[in-house]
This record gives sequence, structure tokens and C-alpha cells, in this order.
Amino acid sequence: MISVDHQVALERLSGILDGGLDFHDQKSGNAVHRIHAFPTKFPPQIPRTFIQSLTDPGDTVLDPMMGSGTTVLESFLLGRKAIGYDVDPLSVLLSKTKTTPIHQEEALALSKEIVRRANDAFYRWRKEIEAELCVFWDEKTRYFVNYWFSRDVQIALKSILNEIERIEDEDLKDFFKICFSAIIITKTGGVSLALDLAHTRPHRVRSAIDWNGNVIGQYSEAGFPPGMFHLKRIRSPFEEFERRCRQNLMFIRDISSGTRQTDFFTPFEEQTERITPHVSYGDAQNIPLASSCIDLVVTSPPYAMNAIDYMRAHKFSLVWLGYSISNLTTQRKKYIGSEGVMDGYSHSLPGGVMESVERLDRKKGLALYKYYSEMKNVLTETFRVLKPGGTAVFVVGDSTIRGQCLHIPEHLCAIGKSIGFSSPLIGTRRLDRNRRMMPASTKIRRMHEEYVLVFSKPSSVSPGSADAPQSSG
Repeated sequence: MISVDHQVALERLSGILDGGLDFHDQKSGNAVHRIHAFPTKFPPQIPRTFIQSLTDPGDTVLDPMMGSGTTVLESFLLGRKAIGYDVDPLSVLLSKTKTTPIHQEEALALSKEIVRRANDAFYRWRKEIEAELCVFWDEKTRYFVNYWFSRDVQIALKSILNEIERIEDEDLKDFFKICFSAIIITKTGGVSLALDLAHTRPHRVRSAIDWNGNVIGQYSEAGFPPGMFHLKRIRSPFEEFERRCRQNLMFIRDISSGTRQTDFFTPFEEQTERITPHVSYGDAQNIPLASSCIDLVVTSPPYAMNAIDYMRAHKFSLVWLGYSISNLTTQRKKYIGSEGVMDGYSHSLPGGVMESVERLDRKKGLALYKYYSEMKNVLTETFRVLKPGGTAVFVVGDSTIRGQCLHIPEHLCAIGKSIGFSSPLIGTRRLDRNRRMMPASTKIRRMHEEYVLVFSKPSSVSPGSADAPQSSG
């Protein structure tokens, strides 16, 4: 628990924010962060800085919207009790895999066996696998898969997946599922007919050549942006899967061996005991934890107005992992900032926030009100679970719509203050010019900065006191 004088704490936090949060020229420090593509990952140096500065080994760190699991992993590596929740199934699987040690030699041997058996099944049991594919999905999901994956790729992927499902060890099975997903969700679109799945705006190629030399399709260009229809070469799913397994085993080597990787950012060499993180499905608007149990929260909420649609890319691998398109469409509505109906929101927001909402047209205004209402729920829950004197760090972006800046960081700070947080602090970090934060086709201006919002829970607030917010659930 953070047990320093409030003024000293503010000075410490201000010093962190003034110390520079860009990290453009710094390495992440651990290759585990690279085992799977994920849009808009924030640099691990951000949670690492706050974890090292504001907590001690054994303290509890929470990320209620964990995304790719950056905060959870950094907390784990630094010997803190890490807790992470997310409503995205791929986020949960990825975060669990990043922090779960596996036996390296066993996994390497098993990856080769999976590929050998799957490749053999591709040629010997092709008709049987095709029959499995006919009943593997419902009609809507099958239409999606047929549009984005060639028939040979489907058969190859199903043969690999069949072998993965035979594995009894759940940790190894999850590892191989992430390797499987990683050959689909990539900057190049991997083994699918998409050109780009790393930034959530996929477009299908007009034609492609697979690893056996087969030419796939001549698709209509109607409705697609110009210049997005060049030929794509689809590599062998078997070779890609085996390569990705080897690569990911190298990335998680330090986790699996029990050693700790250090770099210039972590100057101490002593071994830190690692505590198994708790990672599971969970909604940040209704955090399944007792009040006043968390020392530090570090998280990065989704952008407002559905600017980054995570499910648009994630469904390409999730349909192979047992989720239907209908399931995923329903799941997508649970994402903060997603488009959807306005149910159950009766929040009164601070005046400046409401004025910003009212200046927009009705549809966009309602979407923004929904976002702020959901974020008020998140901040209320964050306040509840934090220990008195605890800190919450939110990394957020701003948006400009029709030339109008939404001032999202300032409005979230106003909401946080109305809940009971001390006057929040705002730090600015410049984004790498080469980092694509928004798809080129969006009407929302591409962002060049992110904002680090620091909320402090007063030490005088005790559980059950009159001024302590109640759970939104």
C-alpha cells in the first residue's frame, strides 16, 4: 500500500509525468510483448514506470481493461500481484499466455509433432476435414470464413486446430492457440485473404497465390478503396505455424525459465519472486473485486466513438476458436466506446462534458454520452476498489470530429473529480510518427499525442464512508 503524505505523493507523480513518457528510442525490455499483434498497444515502459515508482513487491496492481496484457505482464515481472480483466476473449487468452510458464523443450517437440500430423492429415484425410468444415460453423460464420480464407487454407488450419485440441495440458494448448491466431492476425493479413489485420481495417485482395501455386479468385473491386487489390502470396499455414511457435518460444523463454530480463530501465539485478497473475473475463464497469483492495490501477481504455474496432480483426481468429459471428457481434456491444443502443444510462455528467455532447449532432452526441457514461462507471468502480491513498493511471487519446476537439482527457478528469478523486494530473506523450493510430480512411483525425491521466484516491476515504462511491453493478 502507498503510505506517503499526500503532498509528497503529488510531487512524486508530477515528477513522473514531467520526466518524459515518449519512450521512442527505448526497447520494451521483454520480448514476450511481441508474441501476438494487437492494435494500439501502449509501451510497457508506462506501466513499468508507475509500478516501480508507486508500489512495492507484493502489492496488487489491476488493469480492468487489459487488452494485450501489458500491465499484467509488467506487474508479474516486477513481483507484484497482477489482476487483469477484459471483455475481449482474445485479450484474455493472450494475457494468460504471456504470463504462464511452459516447458520449452516439450513445447518445441510438440509443435513439430502438430505440424507433422496436421500436414499428413491435409493430404490423407482431406475429404473428412472438408466434411468437418461443413458443420463446424453456422451459416453466417461459414459465409464469413469462405469469404476471407481459401479452401486449402481452411483445410490446413482445421487440421492444425484438430491437433491442438488433442493436447491435454491447458497451458500448452493456450500457447498453441495464440501461435495459431498469430499466423492469421498480422500486418500482412497472414494466411487469410486480407491485406492487413494488425490495425483492424481489413480489405480482401483481388487475387492470391497459395503455397502450392494455386491462383485464388478474381474478386470485384466494387466498394473497396483503390490500390488495395494487388496480388498476395499466401504462405504454407504449416510452415507459418511452426515458425511462429519457434519464435514465440524464444519470446517467452525468460518467463518459462524463471529468470528475469533486465535492461537499462531496470538497473537492479536482484531476483524478484513472481506471483501468478489472475487473468479472466470481466467488465471494467462492474469489477468483481472487494472494495479497497488494489494499490495501483494502470490501464488504457478504448478510444471514444468506436475509433478502434478491436473485434473487426480479432474475429478472424476467434471464429476458429469456437465463436460464431453472432456471438462476437453481441460481445462487441459490451466494449466501451462501441456503437450500440442507449440502455441504463442516467448519469449526470459535469457541465463542460454535457456541453461538448450537445454541440454534436444527435447520433454522435448520444455515442459520446454513452462513452462518458461508461467511463464514469469505470472510474466509479476504480475508485471503489482502490485502497485509500491509491493511484489510478489511465492512458487515453483525444478525438477531433468535424474540426471540433472533444477534449476527452479534460472531461474524464472532470468526471473523476466529481466521483471523489483528488485533482487529477495530466501528462502528455508524443506518439511515434511511424505508429499508425488511426486507419487512413477514418473521418476522425489521426492522433499524434496520448494523455496520461493520474487519479489519486484521498487517504481519508474509508470503505463504506458517506463519500465513497458505490459499485455501479
